[in-house]
Amino acid sequence: MEKALFTPFTIKNVTLKNRIVMSPMCMYSCFKQDGKVTDWHLTHYSSRAVGQVGLIILEATAVTPQGRISPYDLGIWSDDHIEGLKKLVDLCHEFGSKIGIQLAHAGRKAVIDGPIIAPSAIPFDEKSKTPEAMTVDQIKETVEAFKQAARRAKEAGFDVIEIHAAHGYLINQFLSPLANHRSDEYGGDRDGRYRLLSEVIDAVKTVWEGPLFVRVSANDYAEGGNTPNDHVYFAKKMKAQGVDLIDCSSGAVVPAKIDAYPGYQVPYAEKIRREAEIATGAVGLILNATQAEEILKNGRADLIFLARELLRDPYWPYRAAKELRTEIEGPVQYQRGWNA
Repeated sequence: MEKALFTPFTIKNVTLKNRIVMSPMCMYSCFKQDGKVTDWHLTHYSSRAVGQVGLIILEATAVTPQGRISPYDLGIWSDDHIEGLKKLVDLCHEFGSKIGIQLAHAGRKAVIDGPIIAPSAIPFDEKSKTPEAMTVDQIKETVEAFKQAARRAKEAGFDVIEIHAAHGYLINQFLSPLANHRSDEYGGDRDGRYRLLSEVIDAVKTVWEGPLFVRVSANDYAEGGNTPNDHVYFAKKMKAQGVDLIDCSSGAVVPAKIDAYPGYQVPYAEKIRREAEIATGAVGLILNATQAEEILKNGRADLIFLARELLRDPYWPYRAAKELRTEIEGPVQYQRGWNA
């Protein structure tokens, strides 16, 4: 019997060989603070391609220097970044994986020298720097930065772009009433708070024709914050704008206690998939192939995003195939081990 985890998945002009996705995870490894790809990135990501991950999504990659989470983040704010990113893309393609990039701006969660910006002048917590409330001109400049980053991603050869609208970073800050206290057209009701993401999607799509994902935090876990119902509303709007898949994470826009257990975020992917009728990715303590297979077989999500499991084991897809009693192709150099 065919295993859902190892069936292909096609989005627009891109076919993934299986449903296993490497979730974006920051490496904080640009030690020259220039945002350029290093040998670490080349080794780290290509190892997962050798391991037969269907889609690898790069860590949060900053669209402006000010938008870095830390000084050591990958960047895509300059054409100087394209060469290294293209080398990384080509390497992963050589080993059979598709590759995406997560375009990001940290907003008030940036831990860098100098001023930081956010929808409102509200720090993340009492230990964090207070951001400057963005002017409309700064918002327009940020939208343009996402557009130019998408152009560079296309030139580097990426298969997928994911817009980072989760985990308390800039776009998530605009979406949430807990961080967005604006009284202009970028604040207020859900439509106002969605405006920045809407403009970023439209701008990206002027230069990008390929699959477009958006990662969301589908629950703020705090009174007065966004709920899964709000994210169904946002997902319907994203679908109408041409977004192809919602990557469903949660939390981190404000400090909150989260009861994390295996598969704790899967219900968000399921709800958004069913109610907004859009493809979703499930992420969050998905630990084994049987769990992943259940999610896919029961129509709870379309893709399985793995983070810690792929840090622990770059060859998780092979282990998953063994668990599900199926076979997958692997690198010929490793067949003596994989097929033993």
